Amino acid sequence: MATNNEIKSKTVTKKELIDRIADETGEKRVTVKKIVQSFLDEVVHDLGEGNRLEFRDFGVFEVRERKARIAQNPKTLERVEVPSKWSVKFKAGRLMRIATEKLGGMTSGATVEAKPAGRNSAVTPNQDGHHAAFTEAKPSVNSRTNVGS
Repeated sequence: MATNNEIKSKTVTKKELIDRIADETGEKRVTVKKIVQSFLDEVVHDLGEGNRLEFRDFGVFEVRERKARIAQNPKTLERVEVPSKWSVKFKAGRLMRIATEKLGGMTSGATVEAKPAGRNSAVTPNQDGHHAAFTEAKPSVNSRTNVGS
C-alpha cells in the first residue's frame, strides 16, 4: 500500500522524449533525435569545462567540488579516506518546482499561484500537464501546444 510519501513514477527514456517531441512538433524523429543528442552533448561539454548552465524557469546545472572526507566502513568500522571529487548539482527553477509541487498531493489540474517574470498571472498546467512557459509558442493556459501551426 502506497503512503503519501511514495510516488508512483516511471522512467522516461530519451527515446520516449524524442518520440513525444516529434509528435508535438511534427518534425521527423531523426531530426529531433539529432537535436536532442546535440543539446545533451553540449550540456556535457559545458559542464565538463566547469561552466554553469542556466535554463530560465527550468533550472541551473553547476559543477561543484566535494571536499575530501573521512568515512567509516559500517561492517568493519575501519576509517577510510574519501578523496575530493567533482559532481554536478541541479537546482530546480520556478516552473520545475511548481510542476513537482503536485506530487505532494495537489491534483494535476490545480492552479498554483506564481508570478512569471514581468507578468501578474497565475501559472497553470495545460491539458497535457505542460506549462505554457516551457513551450516556444507560449499558448494560452489550458491549450495544447502545436509549434509551427
